[in-house]
Amino acid sequence: MKRWKIVNKGKGEAKGLKMDKIIKILLENRGLKTKKQKEEFLNPKLETVTPKSVGINLKELKKAVVKIKKAIKNKEQIIVFGDYDVDGICGSAILWETLHGLGANVLPYIPHRIDEGYGLSVKGISNLSFDPELRTEGQSPISNTKLIITVDNGIVASDAVDFANRNGIDVIITDHHVPSKKLPKAVAIVHTTKLCGAGVAYLLSQEIKNSKFPGLAPRSLAKGGRSGAGKIQNDHLALAALATVADLVPLLGANRTLLVHGFKTLHATKRVGLVALFKEAALDQETISVYEIGHMIAPRLNAMGRLESAIDSLRLLCTKDTAKAQRLSQLLGKTNRERQLVTEEACAHAKSEVRNRKSEIGNLIFIADTSYQQGVIGLVAGKLVEEFYRPSIVVSIGKTYSKASARSVNGFNIIEFIRSASHLLVDAGGHPMAAGFTVETAKLPLLKKTLEERAEKALLKDLLSRSLVIDYDILLSLVDTKLYDKIQRLAPFGMKNPEPTFISRNVVIADMRLVGQEGKHLKLRIHESGIRNHESRVFDAIAFGMGEKTGEFETGNTVDIAYCIDKNTWNGSTSLQLTIKDIKKS
Repeated sequence: MKRWKIVNKGKGEAKGLKMDKIIKILLENRGLKTKKQKEEFLNPKLETVTPKSVGINLKELKKAVVKIKKAIKNKEQIIVFGDYDVDGICGSAILWETLHGLGANVLPYIPHRIDEGYGLSVKGISNLSFDPELRTEGQSPISNTKLIITVDNGIVASDAVDFANRNGIDVIITDHHVPSKKLPKAVAIVHTTKLCGAGVAYLLSQEIKNSKFPGLAPRSLAKGGRSGAGKIQNDHLALAALATVADLVPLLGANRTLLVHGFKTLHATKRVGLVALFKEAALDQETISVYEIGHMIAPRLNAMGRLESAIDSLRLLCTKDTAKAQRLSQLLGKTNRERQLVTEEACAHAKSEVRNRKSEIGNLIFIADTSYQQGVIGLVAGKLVEEFYRPSIVVSIGKTYSKASARSVNGFNIIEFIRSASHLLVDAGGHPMAAGFTVETAKLPLLKKTLEERAEKALLKDLLSRSLVIDYDILLSLVDTKLYDKIQRLAPFGMKNPEPTFISRNVVIADMRLVGQEGKHLKLRIHESGIRNHESRVFDAIAFGMGEKTGEFETGNTVDIAYCIDKNTWNGSTSLQLTIKDIKKS
């Protein structure tokens, strides 16, 4: 059972409570206090998303654009050095297509997770010369490359940037991860933590396209004049939308604006790779939203980087060949199914190891094994947090070096915590809720002991107790289609903008049964207490994963419910349905 944290305690009154007041409260619960803030949230305008508005250093941005213009003009070899997740792949596609469209001598590069590790690295830069696709007229790129532009990585890659500098290669960093105290000695650093990596790449690409290029004949403008560039710009919003959802950034401010406009583009895109991927996932392109991206599209794009090479996901996004797009989409689907099996096996092992510990589970779960594949340890850490509600670190043990991924609980900054033991680490990077690091295998026992001891002091017990944030306490009789439609104006829902959750007290269970595989879910019919002719106000409700609660309640019980208002379509008929988040006896 969760602790209920009610943000705004309403009186539950039905008379006199207008829907506009409910929407006003929901907006204020999301930190939107002023009229201007509310208007910008409800009617987001794309032109308000600028480098300045998200905190990008404008001097650094100008240096980056000037350097890129010079490299394009001089036909220097440029490498767009991305990351192997959805954010890095989408951002790399945006920046590569932009530069290629402007006539640049540019090629994309995605490092191999196992062979090269995360982000810009000495090995990754060295390996540029071994990639046959990057060879130019018999010369290896490391001897020919003059500029590397990172996407979704690089902010902590000081050693790699120093290596590039020694080899005559300039580096521009575009990233959104939390920086360390020492910044890399790059030509320019285009950075903000307010967007995903692809969002940063999108803004940089806009600045590049809006800059004047004397003497150049951009490929994107070769036919159709400036309308061609406009199409590229808008299509890139679709990629930025995918990355914004997949990277779990807060869906407020600039992120929300990019996503709202990005969805419009995504629903209409003719990009053959995306169309093929939607078809492989059996999705209706015109209705794709946050859920479909997070649970169906992103896992497919991520799967290649987890088990194979993420370059195939990038190829899918960028190809103009329909047949190739179909082949690649099938490959991504197949690889994702393999990834699911590998993840399930690792999760089962990790959960068993935690449960079998003789002592009580501490404030931190730190688990390591040689069987864990590097590509899925982040997913395993996430599953451990779901199961045990503890910050979780999962380590793939290697012979000399071991790789780890960490996931946290609300209110605990995991990257800051990990960096407190930086003297034991090779490197570390990430966000407050998700991070990763490399450690010498010989130091793994000491690191485990150090972090576990520090977690006992650093983590307050309240942070380890599940809580359910609830927006407002209302009467069930206020729920209707008009309220549902008003709430949808706040969509898309996600991080920092969760789907509104309400409480209704003293409602009656009219019917209850188990549904789903192995009876995992609870199907209910609910009505308000004390209403004589309640049949017209009975709501269907579904409590996912709460099948075990069937023994706690029975038909006729009066209960308090926390829920979201949804719609359910069955046999061509659509009606309101409550999605139960928690249920308690009144």
